[in-house]
Amino acid sequence: MNYPLANVHPDAKIHPSVVIEPFATIEANVEIDEGTHIYGNATVMWGARLGKNCRVFPGAVVGGEPQDLKFKGEETVAIIGDNTTLRECVTVHRGTASKGKTIVGSNCLIMAYSHVAHDCVVGNNVVMSNATQIAGEVEIDDFAIVGGGTLIHQFCHIGRNVMIQGGALINKDIPPYVLAAHEPIAFAGINVIGLRRKGFDNQTIEEIQDIYRMLYLSGLNFTDAVKRIEREMPQSIERDRIIEFVKNSKRGIIRGYNR
Repeated sequence: MNYPLANVHPDAKIHPSVVIEPFATIEANVEIDEGTHIYGNATVMWGARLGKNCRVFPGAVVGGEPQDLKFKGEETVAIIGDNTTLRECVTVHRGTASKGKTIVGSNCLIMAYSHVAHDCVVGNNVVMSNATQIAGEVEIDDFAIVGGGTLIHQFCHIGRNVMIQGGALINKDIPPYVLAAHEPIAFAGINVIGLRRKGFDNQTIEEIQDIYRMLYLSGLNFTDAVKRIEREMPQSIERDRIIEFVKNSKRGIIRGYNR
């Protein structure tokens, strides 16, 4: 393999089909799978693992050391799934001893100037709009869309098929299928448009709406509301996913919107 004017370490494992443009840097202990394109001035650092057909745009850095004072140089990785795009100046840091790896899933779009910190787990088909900043050990589940300029506190959990408004400050968990908006961030309804785009039928959307009416509008605290949902709502994948999310939330879920 010959990459004129690119700085490619000879020990990097790179599929022959990978394109590496001039002035890109690929360090040792890097693996890049077939069809991936590394643009000029992008940097793929020690411990990075890139899947198939990824695109890493100029100024992006994958595999940088964690910004964590507890990090002592342990061998960790940053994993990028297939068909994921990292736009200009995106940074994805590798893990620490806590989890050992940072993961960005497949078919994701991480827009310019966004940051994925150490030990985060970003699911598949996630969109992080420009300048989204997520702190260490955040989890973002599949099909979530995060508005531009959003800040997410460490250890927060963002549920699947969520839509978050731009410029949000997230310091609580956001359960699946909802719109999160306002300041401070709050439950603002169901992500109906997003769910329809993903093939959810009207009956399922109505069931999700009924669950969240019990959770946010019944006047019960979240613990009692969950018990009522378990009692009164028919079992389904969506119902059980919401219940499990609320029960397992470590930071607590966002509150309802008070006008």
